[in-house]
This record gives sequence, structure tokens and C-alpha cells, in this order.
Amino acid sequence: MTDRCFATIITVSIFLATSPAATAQASSPAPGPTGKPTAASRWVQPRTPDGQPDLAGVWTNATLTPFERPAALGSKQFFTEEEAAAYVKQRIDGTDAPRPAEAAPAEINGRAYSRVWQDRGTTLVATLRTSQVIDPPNGKVPPMTPEAQAKFEASHAYNKRHPADGPEDRSLWERCILFGGEGPPMLNEPINNNYQIVQTPGYVTILVEMNHQARIIPLDGRPHPPQDARFWSGDPRGHWEGNTLVVESTNFRSNGKNRFGITYDGTTDDNLRVIERFTRTDPTTMMYQATIVDPTVYTQPWTVELSMRKRSTILYEYACHEGNYGLPGILSGARAEERAAAEKSK
Repeated sequence: MTDRCFATIITVSIFLATSPAATAQASSPAPGPTGKPTAASRWVQPRTPDGQPDLAGVWTNATLTPFERPAALGSKQFFTEEEAAAYVKQRIDGTDAPRPAEAAPAEINGRAYSRVWQDRGTTLVATLRTSQVIDPPNGKVPPMTPEAQAKFEASHAYNKRHPADGPEDRSLWERCILFGGEGPPMLNEPINNNYQIVQTPGYVTILVEMNHQARIIPLDGRPHPPQDARFWSGDPRGHWEGNTLVVESTNFRSNGKNRFGITYDGTTDDNLRVIERFTRTDPTTMMYQATIVDPTVYTQPWTVELSMRKRSTILYEYACHEGNYGLPGILSGARAEERAAAEKSK
């Protein structure tokens, strides 16, 4: 991340404010268990000047909740508050332990990312679920079809033989093309889990901190473009179901590489469809659900759920491509290894 703010941040902030007249007021708050109104029961969904449920602001989906349910938890779908506190402590303490993917010299392990460099948050999702995957109920991504599994394994085998012949062999996130947090689905990453939602008549725009992309979602019911028009983040269309923003995205571009970032090592193809649901539940909480439908890859649809917390901050530019010194280093390192191997074989 750089120190430069988005030049448009001041202009965008104008749209984030709603007038007092546009904010709904509670008339008769529902009583809580003690007979007194609770904070949640007193809250009424505010609305924008043109009548949309107001989702505007800066939100974060940082969480320590695991993507899939750990095997040790079995069929347990929710933590108790005591279990949640213990699990949070375990995750935070464990973040400082270097965990390289492969064996490396001690001096390399000592430079592994610690929690100083990470921003996964310090809490679980608001529901205290034991996994982000909520459907299937076992908290696991469903199996791939046999054909998709074979392609997935063949792709991994090829990547192992050709890790850096060219930039196209590297992951989408290494090339600053697509991060798991950008989505859809919008999955949390180890860092930079912030989003800015801006609403204007007929549109909702989600500005993603990483990789500084703006998802512009029309609400006017227009059809998707022809199937030969493909986009890395798909083509979104939104509508309201009560106070819930529902976004359906199709027309995804696929190159066989994982689009889920480092959260989940999976795959998709051109038949991918993602249905997202954004529901604000109180002044500082919004529930996010995304259902992944890809019948030629997964044996059934699957759904993730995250809670997003509102933040009193602004977004700074994540200048990934401009600061991407890693990719040239990876490619030049591979060429150096090839030269060394050629010299050794003489």
C-alpha cells in the first residue's frame, strides 16, 4: 500500500452522507427480553435520498473465522462465547509463528510474515460460526466433478513443471490482476480487507482496497452482455429484496488459475455464477453471503457468509502493479536457475 490517497476520495465522500430527512427514525421500538427496548430493536434501516437502503461507508470483512471448518470441530456449527475467545487467542498467538509452505533456511523463516504485517482482525464473524462456508452444513467446499478434478490436478502438475516460464504461469494475484478479496465472492485476505460502498441513483459501487478495483453494479434490470464478453470479476446486476442488496454476476473470464486468492485453492470455469447478498443488520454490521454456482466444476452450489464491520476511516490506494517488484524477481530468478542448470550439465 502506498501513502497516496485516491484522488476521488473527497468527491466520493459527498455521496456517503445522508441527510437527516433520509434517515428513517424508529417510532415504537420493540422491547427486549426485559421489556425494555434493545439497541438492535431501536435501530431502523436508514435510506438514501432516493429511497435505497443505505449501505454506504467503509467496511471491513477481516476475521479470524476459518474459511472451512477445522476437522477437530466435527459437526459443530457455532462457537460459544467462551470457545470463541479461546479460539481467537489461539489464532492470534499462532500468527507470530513462521509457517513457510516449504522448508527454508532459518534466515528465511525468520523473515516470514508475522502479525505485524497481517490484518486478519481480532474477532470472529458476528454469528460465531465455526467456518465461513455455511452451506454445505459440514462447513466444507463440496467436491469437484471428476472432470474438473482431473483438470485441476493436471493444472497443478503443469505449474510444478513450468512455474515461471512467463508471467502467465504465475497466479492472478502475483500479477496484480485479481485478488480473493475483490471477488466475487469477496473473501477476506491476510491484509487490506477494506471496502468502500458508494450509492447513487441506479447504481451501487464497491471500491475494493486490494486490488484498487471499483465494482460498478447497475440496478436498472438491464440484461447481461453476450457470453463472448468476459470479465475477471464478472458482469454484475443488482436488485433489492426488501433491505437486502442482491447481486448476480456472470460472464466471468477464466484462465484456469485460482480466483479465490490464498484463502482457498480451487478453480472455476466459464459457467461460474455468483449470487451475493448484502444485508445491514445494525449501524455497524452488515452480513455478506455469496453462493457459488458452477455445475461443471462443483458437485453442488456452496455458500460463504461473512460479517462486515463499519469503519470510520478512508481507503488508501493499493498500488499493486506500480510496486510489483516481486514478479520480475520471480521470472529473472527462474532464468538464473535455468542458466545454472545448463552450466552444470556441460
